[in-house]
Parts: sequence; C-alpha cells; structure tokens
Amino acid sequence: MKKSILLIALIVLLLILGCNSKSKKTTSTEQELPQNPIIQKIAELKASGYEIVDYHAHLKGGLTMEELLKHSKKTGIDYGVAFNAGVGFPITNDSTLLANYNQYKDYPVLMAMQAEGREWVNMFSKENISTFDYVFTDAMTWTDTKGRRMRLWMPEEVFVDDKDDFMDQLVGKIVGVIENEPIDLYVNATFLPDILQAEYDALWTKDRMDKVINASVTNNIAIEINARYKIPSATFIKRAKAAGVKFSMGTNNTGKELGTLDYAIEMIDECGLEPADFFKPVKKEVQRK
Repeated sequence: MKKSILLIALIVLLLILGCNSKSKKTTSTEQELPQNPIIQKIAELKASGYEIVDYHAHLKGGLTMEELLKHSKKTGIDYGVAFNAGVGFPITNDSTLLANYNQYKDYPVLMAMQAEGREWVNMFSKENISTFDYVFTDAMTWTDTKGRRMRLWMPEEVFVDDKDDFMDQLVGKIVGVIENEPIDLYVNATFLPDILQAEYDALWTKDRMDKVINASVTNNIAIEINARYKIPSATFIKRAKAAGVKFSMGTNNTGKELGTLDYAIEMIDECGLEPADFFKPVKKEVQRK
C-alpha cells in the first residue's frame, strides 16, 4: 500500500514538474519575440497626438493597394499614395491622370499627385490637379544654364562642372519650384547626386539652407523628411522648425518594401518636433467619372 502511495506521489510530482517546464518554455518563446521597437514607438507617438502618415508611397515593384493597407494595419502608419505625372511617366495628360485617380479613389488612403519635371504645370488642368488631396514635387529634374536637362538620381545625367555653381543653381531651382509651382509639399528635400553626397554637410551651407527654408515659410509649403534618403539633415530640420516650416514624412519607395519611416521617427525626438509641426491635408470628397 505504501509503495502504491509513493508511486502515485512520484507520478504527480513528475506531472507538476513537466507543466512548469512547458510554462517556462512558453515564457521563453514569448520573450524571444518582442514587439518591433519602431512599431511600438509609432503607437506611442499616435497616443501622444502625432499623426504618423507616409505621404510619399508608391504602388511600385508589384505592390498592390491591398498589400499596402495590410502593411498599414500592421505598423500603424497611414498612407498617402502618389502617382507620378509628367514627361517620361505613364501619366502625361488629364485623361491618364483621372484614370489613375478613379482607379484608387475609393480606398482608405490619401490620393497624391507627384509632379515630375518642370513641364508638368502646362500638362494638366488646374481643375484636375485640384482633384487630389495634395500635390508634391522636387527639383531632381531641371535644366542647367548650359541647357543640359538633368535627373539627379541618374549619375549619367548629372553634370557638375563646378560644385558651388551647381549648388547655387540647384538652390535657385528649388526656390523657384516652391515659389511658382502649385504644390503643397516639397519632397526629397536637399537631395544631392551621388557625386556630391559625401560633401552634403559642406555644400548645404547655412545660407543655402535658409534660402530654401525662407521660401517654404513664405509660400506655406511643407518640407518632407525622407526615410529612404535620410534627408534633410537634423541641422536643416532644426533651422526649418525654428523658422516655422511644416514637415511631412515620406518613404519614396521604388519597390514593394515600404519600411517604417525610421529616419523620420528618429528626427521627431532629435529635433524636438511636435504634432503641430506636421503637414495635415484635408481628404477631398471629389467624385470624378
């Protein structure tokens, strides 16, 4: 009888130890899968009143709207989806512009027009441009004083005879775009071609930064903090904030990977950006046929 009781007690003890072991393994597994820190940071910022929006996303590289919305739900990032319009792009007239708008207008995203080159202002009607929730452009496509049309992201199409002259021309183009083109955002701000990127801090002098910043303030144009290129610098952002510039966040993805706006999120803390420092468009309820 005693042997039976001892045997039963031993079995019970082994069962208890086994349960505790499984419990510890489960806890260990849970600890090995912590929440993504940047996603957690996004949630904290949103709880503090920030609107975390990627205003510069593209349906490129096979990325579908459904996949973008799934990513949005996972990360907590809201999206503005941009369509490239201008010379050399699929959208070159009012018909193709509205066709793209109508294809996606019913999705829960902001609709953006990314204007390309300097010719775009004469390619589309003001009415159809205003259909979009916001419009943005950059000065990555321009023609220099020698008549050479450059696309700064393509090394073979960049001409730098003199660095300072190039920078002065670039800043002049940026200011001209901000002052004269009907946009809400200026994106890819302070971008430099490959040949000059190593000298970014030296070439973007305070005087050059201030010319862009002053034009943005005067014309009420927001400046993008770009997560892909990690620009503008913190120095630029701090000067711009002090002057009253509004900011947006953007990825400018070329493929399916949207990322999590890491650089822009980092700049919020480093530059002391508040919710009121960010651009906020009003989603339009325009119906086109």
